[in-house]
Amino acid sequence: MSDLTLLLQHLAHTPAVLVTVRSTRGSTPREAGAWMAVFADTTIATVGGGRLEWEAIAHARHLLQEPNVATDRVRYALGPSLGQCCGGDVVLQFERVQASDAPRLCNALAELRTPVALFGGGHVGRALVQVLLHLPVDITWIDSRDEIFPGGLPANVCCEHSDPVQAAVADLAPQSRVLILSFSHAEDLDVVAACLARQRTRGDLPYVGLIGSKTKWASFRQRLEARGFTEAELSHVTCPIGVPGIADKRPEVIAVAVAAQILQVAG
Repeated sequence: MSDLTLLLQHLAHTPAVLVTVRSTRGSTPREAGAWMAVFADTTIATVGGGRLEWEAIAHARHLLQEPNVATDRVRYALGPSLGQCCGGDVVLQFERVQASDAPRLCNALAELRTPVALFGGGHVGRALVQVLLHLPVDITWIDSRDEIFPGGLPANVCCEHSDPVQAAVADLAPQSRVLILSFSHAEDLDVVAACLARQRTRGDLPYVGLIGSKTKWASFRQRLEARGFTEAELSHVTCPIGVPGIADKRPEVIAVAVAAQILQVAG
């Protein structure tokens, strides 16, 4: 469940103070736009932790007891006075919010989410979904096999059966980061080819990642060259996938390495 959903659920029953990072200078624990909701008995999300957050929570709870004060702004220097060595400073905005503010908060706090298309419902695919579903991404999970997807997935995971599997490439959301790790090398090849063909005409798939070894990619390169793809087009494919330097082949470890790489290209 997202932080925004939790905030709205709690706000339906009791008011809160919304703490938002309005501006930063120098080294700071969070960026402008980060937020935290402070209720009388709990908090949701974070503006950076440490003494900064402790003081922000204390100030927010003081404001909860002052109904005549709707908003406030406070500048915090992250130096010796707060016992934090970041060295920059942060301006926090404090705003009392209640249930009637829910529509406005939905618009103001909605995350920019990165579309991710995942081809393959095997062990690595399942492990990867478990990692990605906690990140600011919307996942389209695609497989050619029936009854491959587990139940009980959250709203940011959309499962799609596609046979042939590469047919799904045409309908992917623009700017999708594509991960190809099906049960079949033949399917992998067809999905890569479909992604490169779409990239040639629309240029809207900034990352196309293929699971496998350098040997697998060498074989795929030859076949894709035979299909008419150029060296420049083939260089758009990342294979092997995942941040370098991690040799462990367990699905859970691969998933973390791949998720980290997706975050590197998510901006």
